Amino acid sequence: MSAHPSSLPCDHALFDQFVAFMGHDFGEQTQKSSLNETKNAPTQITSGVALQPSISFVSPPPVMMTSLPSENTPLLSTSIPHIEEGVHCLNERGCPSTWVVFQEELEVLTKYTLPIFITNLFQYSFNIASVVAIGRISTTALAAATLAFMTASVSGYAIVQGLVSALDTLLPAAWTSSHPQLVGLWSQRMFVVTVATLIPVFMIWFNAEFILLLLKQDPEVAYLAAVYLRWSSLGLPAYAFNCILRRYFQSQGLFAVPTKIILVVAPINAILNYVLVWGPEPIRVGFIGAPIATSISFNLVSISSVTYGIFYVDRTAWHPISIQSFTCLGSVIKLGLAGIGQTTFEWWSWELNNLAASLLGPVALATQSVLLISSYCTYQAPFALSLATSVRIGNLLGEKQARRASVSVYAAIVIAIAISVIWSTMFISFRQSWAYLVNDDPEVVALVASILPLVAMYQVFDGVAAVTGGVLRVQGKQLVGALLNFSAFYVIGIPFGVWLTFRMDMGLLGLWVGFTVSLIYCSVWGTYLCITADWQKEVRKVVDRLAVESKNANQVEADEFI
Repeated sequence: MSAHPSSLPCDHALFDQFVAFMGHDFGEQTQKSSLNETKNAPTQITSGVALQPSISFVSPPPVMMTSLPSENTPLLSTSIPHIEEGVHCLNERGCPSTWVVFQEELEVLTKYTLPIFITNLFQYSFNIASVVAIGRISTTALAAATLAFMTASVSGYAIVQGLVSALDTLLPAAWTSSHPQLVGLWSQRMFVVTVATLIPVFMIWFNAEFILLLLKQDPEVAYLAAVYLRWSSLGLPAYAFNCILRRYFQSQGLFAVPTKIILVVAPINAILNYVLVWGPEPIRVGFIGAPIATSISFNLVSISSVTYGIFYVDRTAWHPISIQSFTCLGSVIKLGLAGIGQTTFEWWSWELNNLAASLLGPVALATQSVLLISSYCTYQAPFALSLATSVRIGNLLGEKQARRASVSVYAAIVIAIAISVIWSTMFISFRQSWAYLVNDDPEVVALVASILPLVAMYQVFDGVAAVTGGVLRVQGKQLVGALLNFSAFYVIGIPFGVWLTFRMDMGLLGLWVGFTVSLIYCSVWGTYLCITADWQKEVRKVVDRLAVESKNANQVEADEFI
């Protein structure tokens, strides 16, 4: 449910390990060879960091993966990936007490969350580097860059993030099922759908100046913002590809892969921003240097991710590119469209909130900037937890561990509350001096201090809403999340906040009261939906989905043969 603008360009989560799946008709000798390879392929995940396999994930020879197994294909237990987490039970029988399972899930989710959190923070640094570089040019240039990034977020990044959230439903459960190669197949299908989706996004970005002028923006700012967007478009395909790759890695437990890559690319991005905007004359290009640097960085992340996958990741999840990558796109599109609604309804509401704040004068707008930057940064932790929760519960559903999945929901909510309490305590403790991190205007400092207690309370509900949104995604209930966000923000929160702000003269505080009410609504309903879910039913949904996919794959292959 919760998906802040800050989570967009960071986004969010990833792919992992694989071992080529064998059908029963390949012959006894080939099957023995596959068994030996599978035994030697490392699939254990320790402390949330994947052991580096020695087998690449280049497409295997055609003979090794010509079809998906059907319901009648005999499966060897060693062929099914399993992520070891040191838990006491691997099936529903013989599990320890619920309290023991709860403690184990707390540990697992914490291990999963930390690398995602680091990845999100460092990707967010891409935006900070651009703002810092452009901010030294002029106020107009900074305003244009801010307007361009806002436009890119609501018309591009939010769309991609919402669309790709369909993989939160599909990939984790497929990885621990008897059909792990579906991780690769569904990722390929998502890439096909995403490429088609980017076409209208490009049309918006390349006609941005005309659109912004219609919205009564300053002509010079609109022109520069359009220039920024055109150069940013060079990195949009890579950004979308990275979102898919992260979920591909993450679904297999390879959380450390994107973290390693972003830790290398983030300093390069900062250097590129400085060199291209302020560097020596032959290299310096000024204003457009910032979007060029960011585009190069997104592409470096893509190239690094593919290279890592080819040379260091095992082949279990890979599916050879074939006609199947372009068929049966309905489930991906359906989940993706609902995911777009779930994501954009909240992101767009933040832009409306900022627009309302801009009508209150420069002090209120500066205060809004301080509060938003603070909230964006602290939100990265619960957002990372929501992604980790989607992966963990999805993996458990693939393993048919309904009871442990249920307990994992409670563990995730408890961690979200604990994280929020830390942030809330920090805001309250430093509320009198917090604004000095960004602005030293006495009026801004005072206004920030007066609103921070509410922002501190807001953290708790925002964190819980983020986690329950992740649980809804793994259940394939993106549409429920979309309806929940729409009703929370557009029916309740925004109208209430605007009424408090302009009719009750509460100023900026009124807008934050409205948003807090929205998040209370989301978190309460989201928690209720998650803790009352029928996880045995969710397991059956996963089994049925895999059976349908297997049937479709066999039909496609039969048609190809004919």
